[in-house]
Amino acid sequence: MRLFSIFISAFLVNNFVLSRFLGICSFLGVSKKTETAKGMGLAVVFVMFLASFMTFVVYNLILVPLHVTFLSTLAFVLVIAALVQFVEMVIKKTQPSLYKALGIFLPLISTNCAVLGMALINQQEKYTLIESLVNSLGASFGYMLAIVLLSGLRERMEANDNMPLAFKGLPISLITAGLMSIAFLGFSGLKLGGI
Repeated sequence: MRLFSIFISAFLVNNFVLSRFLGICSFLGVSKKTETAKGMGLAVVFVMFLASFMTFVVYNLILVPLHVTFLSTLAFVLVIAALVQFVEMVIKKTQPSLYKALGIFLPLISTNCAVLGMALINQQEKYTLIESLVNSLGASFGYMLAIVLLSGLRERMEANDNMPLAFKGLPISLITAGLMSIAFLGFSGLKLGGI
């Protein structure tokens, strides 16, 4: 039950994008097309899951025994940057069209505050390895849900010819993201046992 509560909390209640406001740059930058939003979402799922595992190992097996836990943020940034480079190489070789569509936003995952925030939250909450992995899956799927929802809405809004010119593009995207955030506030009253 606790693992389910951690997942739902990260997925809906404390959604990284819509409740914690982490990862906004890629959320707004890559959400113009649903296909690229899905690709970015999958890349974030992969990086967050691996980063959660790797940062747990680095923190508990290296930093804690050496009594240098004050270096955790620096160590986490290095681990995440290395993972993103790996993901970038894999996507470039296997999905060149997706690699081109993601553009600059793929390397930005390494500086994506959502990935670093997830690692720091796992450490702060003193989650076990399994709890850290479940939290990372909930957070990353929550990110993917938010970016795919926004991309679908943006595609529909682009097709709308009746929208005032002042709202076209980023302004209506920001308004839509704000409304989505308000909608996700409805999950904050969810009673989750064990958290």
